[in-house]
Formats: sequence, structure tokens, C-alpha cells
Amino acid sequence: MDNKAFFHKLVLFTAGVLQVKHDFTKDVKPDTITPVQYGILEYLAVSQPVTLSQISDCQHMSMPNTSRELKKLTEKKLCEKTIDPNDQRKHYIRLSPEGQAMMNNAFQIVEARFLERVQAATEEEREAIERALDVLHSKVFY
Repeated sequence: MDNKAFFHKLVLFTAGVLQVKHDFTKDVKPDTITPVQYGILEYLAVSQPVTLSQISDCQHMSMPNTSRELKKLTEKKLCEKTIDPNDQRKHYIRLSPEGQAMMNNAFQIVEARFLERVQAATEEEREAIERALDVLHSKVFY
């Protein structure tokens, strides 16, 4: 296998993932939050509980900016901090019930858009997509 061609396919794939993510998530963000805040909430929805540094790293934000955005989300009652009972210095951030409800609504829209996108796929093709996603998750996106 030609590694350069293999890598080029990965680059095209990741660009496609970003475009599809944009298509699926456009207009799902409530007007009460910024795109940056939505990105944080989306990350929390799939990875919680997480630390401030994990959010900062994943969202490509400085720690002070991440902390500021989390403060705003906490004030809006969309996320909450908890202290690690084994290490009082360590704080975890998770969605509040209101934040979880907001993200559930957003993900319902995303799910409908995804199902619309794959509606023409046969059952065999859908199974192949699912297997491909499983392989990508275990071998590339772990």
C-alpha cells in the first residue's frame, strides 16, 4: 500500500468529516450561547466528566479563555463543576440537567439530518458504514 496515497485519503476524509459536521450542526445552536460555548457543550455531551485542561486542549483554547467560557456556561446553568473526592484540587466539569436537555435537543436534530443523509443506503451499506465507523473509532480516533 502506498503510504502517501493512504495519508491523502485520510486528509480528504477528515476534511469531509468537518464539512459534514458543519452541515449537520448548522442552526442547532440556541441563540443564547456562542459557537465557542456550543463547542464546549458538545464536547461535554460526549466526554463528560472532563477537566478544564481537557476542554482547553480539545477546543484549542487557552486555559484563561476556557475558564471564562465555562464561567459563562455555569452562570447560564448549562454546566457544573464537581470536586474529585479523592483529590480536592481536581475539578470535573459536566453538563447540568439544563445543559443535557439542550444538547439532547441539538443531537435530535443532528440525528434526523444524519438519517436523512443515509436514507438511500441499503441495509448492507448501512452495516458497512457502521463497521467502518467502528474500525475508524478503534484504530484512528481512539
